[in-house]
Amino acid sequence: MSALLDEQPALAALVQQDLEAACPKNPRTGRAGLTGEQTLRVLVVRQLTGWTYPELAFHLLDSATYRAFCRVGALDAAPSKSALAATLRRVTPRTLAQLNAAVVTSPAARALEPARTVRMDATVVPVAIHHPTDSSLLWDAVRVLDRLVRRVETHAGFTAYHRHVRRAKRRALEIDHLAPQAVRRRTACYRELVQLTTATATYATCALAQLEGLPATPPRTRLRRELTAVLPRVAQVLEQTTRRVVGGEIVPADEKLVSLFEAHADVLVKERRETYYGHKIYLTTGRSGLILDCAIPKGNPGDVTWTVALVRRQQRLMGRAPTQAAFDGAFASRENLAALKALGVADVCFAKKRGMAVADMVRSEWVYTKLRRFRAGIESGISLLKRVFGLARCVWKGAAGFHAYVRTAVLAANLLLLARHRTA
Repeated sequence: MSALLDEQPALAALVQQDLEAACPKNPRTGRAGLTGEQTLRVLVVRQLTGWTYPELAFHLLDSATYRAFCRVGALDAAPSKSALAATLRRVTPRTLAQLNAAVVTSPAARALEPARTVRMDATVVPVAIHHPTDSSLLWDAVRVLDRLVRRVETHAGFTAYHRHVRRAKRRALEIDHLAPQAVRRRTACYRELVQLTTATATYATCALAQLEGLPATPPRTRLRRELTAVLPRVAQVLEQTTRRVVGGEIVPADEKLVSLFEAHADVLVKERRETYYGHKIYLTTGRSGLILDCAIPKGNPGDVTWTVALVRRQQRLMGRAPTQAAFDGAFASRENLAALKALGVADVCFAKKRGMAVADMVRSEWVYTKLRRFRAGIESGISLLKRVFGLARCVWKGAAGFHAYVRTAVLAANLLLLARHRTA
């Protein structure tokens, strides 16, 4: 893996650009931090091992092997856990997407994977949140706003508020433990919890107004930014709870907020059974198992709407459309089949025929059977990403953190695969 990274110095240069762009002042002054090459290698090590930042800092201090791979000199001080966390999060998702594209189009990757036969499928990557209920979201709103208001009292002298944390917690716990048939009592508890949350949000709005009328300091600026971000989310939680509990309305999934902290998370129902809170990702792999592409759409689009888009992404990446493409049955439609044929895909295999004849999709029944079996192999690649590279649950915060985490996992998986083929 180290040799593969050495063969492409442009990768480290891209990371270096992100590090310099994140510096508020001249990046050439001040204490020396991690270079672009060191940051890239540390990113790969962290995703391969799944270590926390304290564990990563310890091994970079203790292990000669990891210090050598990450290009930390024997006499250089190892970076601290806070320095590692701050530095790694400066690498943007856009840069990581460019890194992945550069790796899969490198001479080493093209020699292993010509990308003439590809398979595509979707999976869900959950985010690190608790199971969302209306009562838990309202309780989260009260305790978060109360914490922020008390900080405003410290830094701005705001005292015009009352604390409702204990009462709100009691109502939330009571709702969780009520019997299913206690509908009237549950509604009464919800009404009281909504009132407590509304009152706390009003105090927070007044605290924000007082902050805006005072001279800016770093703590006040930080509090103003946090209140500005969380208050609209609390208003959305209040609205969806009122619509569902008081109005008896079924709130659509795309209008729900499932977390105050990970507001970007989508509600994803898998095969009408399990519900996930995170994002859907689309993966494209070749015969070698190399992950050629990773697309992260917004919301919960139907797979059938992304069939042609995924092949076009391959066409832009590789300079030509694949000769053969295999999909799950959810991607199938006659319109998609016609569009893929027009793009130059000779053999198109949908795992479920959906009323289409085999002769319209591929050259023969034998080719269809081979491609259908080939498509099933992507499930093992998805399993590997979830078990080994951390995609069973995203632990980085925010929408940008989610995209960066997923793309870092794909980059580490591709580098490991190329390295294994090189040493085989």
